Amino acid sequence: MNTSFDLALAEIRSRDFQPMKLDEPVEIDELPTPALLLDEQALQRNIDKMAGFLGGRGKGFRPHGKTHKCPLIAHRQRAAGAVGVCVAKVSEAVAMVHAGIDDVLVTSPITNLAKARILADLAESARISIVVDQLQGVELLAQAAADGGRLGVVADIDIAMGRTGTRSDEVLLQIAELATSTPVLDFRGVQHYAGHIMHIEGYESRKERSLALWEAVTAKVQLLSARGFPCEIVTGCGTGTYNIDSEVAAITDLQVGSYVFMDQEYRLIGSPSAELFDDFEVSLTVATTAISQPTNRAITVDGGYKVFASDSVNPEPLSIAASKFRFAGDEHGVLIYPEGYQEPLLGTVQRFITPHCDPTVNLHDAFWLHRDGMVIERWPITARGCSW
Repeated sequence: MNTSFDLALAEIRSRDFQPMKLDEPVEIDELPTPALLLDEQALQRNIDKMAGFLGGRGKGFRPHGKTHKCPLIAHRQRAAGAVGVCVAKVSEAVAMVHAGIDDVLVTSPITNLAKARILADLAESARISIVVDQLQGVELLAQAAADGGRLGVVADIDIAMGRTGTRSDEVLLQIAELATSTPVLDFRGVQHYAGHIMHIEGYESRKERSLALWEAVTAKVQLLSARGFPCEIVTGCGTGTYNIDSEVAAITDLQVGSYVFMDQEYRLIGSPSAELFDDFEVSLTVATTAISQPTNRAITVDGGYKVFASDSVNPEPLSIAASKFRFAGDEHGVLIYPEGYQEPLLGTVQRFITPHCDPTVNLHDAFWLHRDGMVIERWPITARGCSW
């Protein structure tokens, strides 16, 4: 009899993860809109730049698959030297391993035995680790791994964010001791992620806050080592602090994610020398079509909340300088342009920088890959909707 997890697994494993090449390249304005566009050359430059930057500082990178949910991108990151790939959820791990990714860290703890058994099954063909923040989590993994592959345990440390992770030194040591003494488990280290730091505006403010947190984490890593639990992995960080946390001696690798795409939320945080955070190129955009002109100096496009995910900012128009986007419902947005600008013609394609790349990607089935302005391939977003 099929269980709910059996059916969910079968559905993910039936998904395509291969690129689909167009018979002939087409112009962007020939795509069915709304369309999620990915500039292949900018994507690769971003991947190479991050790999070179961190490699030059003796740090690994463990890019987060929750950003792109696409094994094709994960494979490119691995080819550039990534030590592995992160995912937020077990179902994302299934999609990545199904597509041949051989080292996956799940960055959110679980309390469900069925999910733990799925990870143990994956561990028979890939190196699988998962964070835990309580003894119950270690016990759950031990039960699952008894009938599957070895699982890696990474203790999740919380200093200030208050989402997941333990703040207790006692619990941290108990996790390390139980994982080390359990034959089917490996204690691999610690994770600390401070998502609330990533979007602090102003480089110096971000730097001060992040380094203070990592000073506290370093003390916990030293405590583990002194008690006989050395950490092979000390991981965390993100795109917003990549050039800050890479100077922390204890860190082994960084869980950078959005750098491959860049979005408006990240662009607004600023860099050491510029108002905009432009260390990496915008490779991800959304193409829409102008479908109506309800008022002067405004056109309606065929993209709304079902196309752009916005936590705090709106999409940034690319086609008309100084123009603004306003959400107009599920299917529509309004592009408002300044007086004196040539009004866009109905039927023209209008492109936007995404407000927040991760959840925007999860709204789409595929990336339309373009090179030198011509669309050449369709890349499936294999882990779209993988939220369990």
